[in-house]
Amino acid sequence: MTDIAVHTDRVRLVDDAEGLQALAHPVRVQVLEALREPASAADAARRVGHPRQNVNYHVKELERAGLVRRVGERRKGNFIEGLYQAVASTFVVSPRAAWGDQRRFDAMRDQFALERLVHLGERLERDAAVLLDRAAFDGEQIASVAVEADVHFTSEDDRAAFLKEYLDAVTPLFRKYGKRGGAPYRVSLAAYPDPETEPSEGDTP
Repeated sequence: MTDIAVHTDRVRLVDDAEGLQALAHPVRVQVLEALREPASAADAARRVGHPRQNVNYHVKELERAGLVRRVGERRKGNFIEGLYQAVASTFVVSPRAAWGDQRRFDAMRDQFALERLVHLGERLERDAAVLLDRAAFDGEQIASVAVEADVHFTSEDDRAAFLKEYLDAVTPLFRKYGKRGGAPYRVSLAAYPDPETEPSEGDTP
């Protein structure tokens, strides 16, 4: 068996149509889990309970999409088996992988705050997936908190006043704890219109 020293990402964001298509098949998702550590297609087939020929096909499709890579080989009897490993422990599908209309990208480019909101959503999803894996596979107890609240603004001035008070309230906390030593935590703050509610006449922009 050849020596294997391959860097595997903790999380990989899938944001292209080819990667999305590769993940659309449920067997391929199982194969990715089976290839968290280097293994042959035959090993993966035994783990997922599907025929070797079928799993080998899915491994090749995942490799073509850049989600799996060949990391070595080993001799088994008179045969040489290829060894494969998923390029990441966790895969997160970005919403932009399903964007087919250029107008979404144009809107992000024109509205900086909205672009930051989209990036924040992707980062939160990635981070949550990694923490979930640490809890699931490493047995770690994750100290975390999530707070949500609904607020209503009757005018643009009302909204601006809320944002100022909001920042005035949290800025001292960031200054107090932002430069200390110890375990680092990430805090994300966001305010945005309720996406489940259609704008109506009289709503602020």
